[in-house]
Amino acid sequence: MIKLDAIHCPKIWGYEDWIASTHIDGCQKEFLDFVKADYPLIVKVIKADSTLSVQVHPDDKDAEELEGKGIRGKTECWYILDATPDAKLVYGLKPDATCQKIADDIKSGTLEKDLHFVNVKKGDFIFIPSGTVHAIGGGIKLLEIQQSSNVTYRLYDWNRGRELHVEKSLKVLSSKSMSKMLPEIQHFDKSFTCKYFALELLSGTNLKADETTLLFLLEGNNVNVESSDGTKLVVEKENIIAVKAGEELKFSGNGTFMKIVAK
Repeated sequence: MIKLDAIHCPKIWGYEDWIASTHIDGCQKEFLDFVKADYPLIVKVIKADSTLSVQVHPDDKDAEELEGKGIRGKTECWYILDATPDAKLVYGLKPDATCQKIADDIKSGTLEKDLHFVNVKKGDFIFIPSGTVHAIGGGIKLLEIQQSSNVTYRLYDWNRGRELHVEKSLKVLSSKSMSKMLPEIQHFDKSFTCKYFALELLSGTNLKADETTLLFLLEGNNVNVESSDGTKLVVEKENIIAVKAGEELKFSGNGTFMKIVAK
């Protein structure tokens, strides 16, 4: 069991902390030494003071076709850690959006009219399958769990002048992915599972790890964790620890963890 130190990445809109990663663009050596392999997920904390670019990510097939063999796609999810009362994010497109309409509206600088905006609050959960148009709004802090990929295509950047990736974005936005219904945003209840990761809330319980497990402290401070190998840690809010398969943990102190496992 180890506590991981974040890789801090300032951005023009705020910051992101890579808190669990073996990806070449943000590799924590201690985590790589711990798992002794390429870990298939990246976990981040993202703080948005202003709105991020409007983005879309490829699936595994499109990522290899557009970026090269062995490059993963990027399915991800967000758990809202904090949000201002008026916080919004972009989650998909309006029903009448087409690739041609999107291309035309990007050229004219009017893509905003095609975007589906939703209000969010602390504790909300948003699943973002590859091919979903999305953007984090200002006033939001969130936990992001994603495939270990740094492939991001910008559709639109609020006229800030940064590079866009319109051709690749439109390739990803097939008619099928644009028309599919996205899961409703709702308060995270107890657990979630998809093809790439499984999440579960843990509170006031001991744990035996059946596989490499990440534990992010959502609520609480000074939570004492003792492993069956004798390691002892004091965990503060928004710390993350990595646990090896077979380890048994005992917790003392009040805390709620997000358990994260790669599928």
